[in-house]
Amino acid sequence: MVFRTLTDGVTRGIEGALGAVSETLFEPVVRLGVTGLSRAGKTVFITGLVANLLDRGRMPQLRAQAEGRIEAIFLQPQPDDTLPRFDFEAHLAALTGDDPRWPASTRSISELRLSFRVRPSGMLSGLTGPRTVHLDIIDYPGEWLLDLSLMTKTYAQWSDDTLTRLANRPQARPFMAMARAEDGSLKLEEARAQALAASFTDYLNAARKAGWSDCTPGRFMLPGDLAGSPVLTFAPLPAPSQAPRGSLYREMDRRFEAYKSHVVQPFFREHFSRIDRQVVLVDALGAIHAGPQALEDLRRTMAEILQAFRPGRNTFLSQLLLGHRVERILFAATMADHLHHTQHPKLTAIMQSMLREARDRAAFAGALTAAMSLSSLRATVEETVTRHGETVEAVRGRLMESGRQAAMYPGELPDDPARLLSPAREGAERWLDAEFALMRFGPARIALKPGEGPPHIRLDRAAEFLIGDRL
Repeated sequence: MVFRTLTDGVTRGIEGALGAVSETLFEPVVRLGVTGLSRAGKTVFITGLVANLLDRGRMPQLRAQAEGRIEAIFLQPQPDDTLPRFDFEAHLAALTGDDPRWPASTRSISELRLSFRVRPSGMLSGLTGPRTVHLDIIDYPGEWLLDLSLMTKTYAQWSDDTLTRLANRPQARPFMAMARAEDGSLKLEEARAQALAASFTDYLNAARKAGWSDCTPGRFMLPGDLAGSPVLTFAPLPAPSQAPRGSLYREMDRRFEAYKSHVVQPFFREHFSRIDRQVVLVDALGAIHAGPQALEDLRRTMAEILQAFRPGRNTFLSQLLLGHRVERILFAATMADHLHHTQHPKLTAIMQSMLREARDRAAFAGALTAAMSLSSLRATVEETVTRHGETVEAVRGRLMESGRQAAMYPGELPDDPARLLSPAREGAERWLDAEFALMRFGPARIALKPGEGPPHIRLDRAAEFLIGDRL
């Protein structure tokens, strides 16, 4: 096992070195990882970004575009023939058709390549011709990223952490009752193990639907061809006073370790280790609407994600990456179009405060990080309405459930993010002095002018942060 790990590492190191030389001398490649937490709109983000890079009329904050240096951007065949292609055309058709709808979520890994033909800037602009830069977008579920935190935990540690977090969540009550009634020291009965795993999976799916961010192990919700296998048939259990060989607890421990070895580690070795830039999409408005505990859960999850990008303290990850480091990480709060533009700075300030505290919590140092609020596809218009005799700034859109038009005033976000983050950190059950409402709008019908991509909010700034320095 040790010899195989070493030879795999040497092989990846040689391949990485050769690839780096090739990219530097010929056509550089930027590998952008895109993932999202619980209903954050990952598919819409990638579709909106690609559409607006192909037709850049709404991308003034992308500096290379503003300077007129981008001659062309076009789709190319993806470099990895073993991955599904991100179905950009079908998703764009769903968003911009006569009966617009949100595209189906992508719940597995996929890839897409964009190629830029760019004129150099500065002193080299008159000496060399246009060059080609490739952008490989790797789309993968956020739960798979969170699985990295399992690599540094034993089954006992993971069980204790998970059961503690689930203790007060209504979605976990059926599973918690089953887990607390179980005696892990008894001999394994496969039917009991399967029942526990099924109940735990039901909790994970319900928690994800409710907006909780820490939904791991990720493959329980996306089993694919692993469905029903022992590697997905375990669950957290209270530690018994003793766990003899052949007991339920010992078998759960063994399967947990198998999940790390056969599911988590291959994903990071084959895909994650090649990422240069990363965007993590979060539904911050949904967490605020759900209450202080959901917001605290999101902040804790952001810290765990930063740990995933910090190989210096993680022997497994250090061996895996062999010196490769993700250079830039963007945490983006989506659905900014559900707020009037006057509240966008407040949402951005909340995200920046959460990122700052997550960085401190993770003792993070390394990649350049940023936080912002954006909308991958603007689905609302702004208007002024009267509410309880007062004039407020609202947004109007088409409701997903009924299709009718409705105006929404979600509530006033505080100027000071601590007004939300402090009660969240202290474990408050609800907001004491404010209420936050949230409607889910569907995409509006749009008529695009030649050269313009779909309307958005700050996608151009996100693109500039993520790839602007490489254009």
